[in-house]
Amino acid sequence: MKTIHSRDNAFAKQLIALAHSSRERKKARLTVLDGIHLVRAYADLLGPVHTLAVAESALAQPEVVQLMARHDARHINVLSDALMALASSLESPACVLAMVSTPSARPVPLNADAVLVLEDVQDPGNVGSMLRSAAAAGVREVVLSKTCAFCWSPKVLRAGQGAHFALNMVEGVEVVDWVSRYQGQSLALVPQAAQTLYDCQLTQPTAFLIGNEGSGLSAALISAASHSVTVPMPGPMESLNAAACAAITLFEMVRQRR
Repeated sequence: MKTIHSRDNAFAKQLIALAHSSRERKKARLTVLDGIHLVRAYADLLGPVHTLAVAESALAQPEVVQLMARHDARHINVLSDALMALASSLESPACVLAMVSTPSARPVPLNADAVLVLEDVQDPGNVGSMLRSAAAAGVREVVLSKTCAFCWSPKVLRAGQGAHFALNMVEGVEVVDWVSRYQGQSLALVPQAAQTLYDCQLTQPTAFLIGNEGSGLSAALISAASHSVTVPMPGPMESLNAAACAAITLFEMVRQRR
C-alpha cells in the first residue's frame, strides 16, 4: 500500500487524466470507477479491481476497510483528500476510486433472446438508466449506434449503478444494418403506431429499438424493424422520456416471460 500526496506522482497524474478525459480513457482502454458503490459492484461481478485508490481520511470507514480487505495491498494507493478531490468527478468527492481495464465487447448473436438497441441516445443519464433497466430485466446484450453517449463516461457509469458489469455492450454499430440481419423480431418504439406494446408477443427473441430523446428513431431504422409499436398513453402527454420508455418496454417482456 502506497501513500501519495503529490500531484506529480505518475499514478496520480494518470488517474486524474483518465477521470476527466474520454479521449484518454478510450486511448488507454481504462475506466475510472468513481465511488464505493461502483467499485463494489465491479468486484462482486468481475473480481478485484486493477488498482484501488482510497482517500486518506476514509481509511477507518468500515465499508472501506471491508473493500480494501478484498484487494491485494500492493494494488491499493492511499491518496490525500486534495488529490482525491481532483480525481473524483462528483460534487462531493468520492472516498474510493478504482482504475480498471475497460471490458471488451463480444459480437451480439443475431439470434440473441433479447437485445436493447439504442440509436443516437445522447444524454448520458438516459443511456445509463437504460443500461440499468436492461440489466435488471435480465437483458444481456446492448447495441449502440456511433452517435450514442460513450458507455464508459463517468455520468453513464453513475446512472448505470453497476449495470455495465452485467452487460455485453457493443458501441459504434451501424444499427440499421444490424437490425436488418437480426433473426428475431425487432420492435421500433415510436410515439404513434397502430400496434401497441401490449399487443406484441414478447416471449420470442426480440430486439427493442429506442431512439434519440428529441427526434426518436430514424426513418431508416423504423423501416428495418419488424414492427412499429407505441406505449399507450391515456394522459395528456405527447411522449415519454427515452429511459422511461425502455423500462416500461423491457418489463413488459419480463411480465410476459414469467
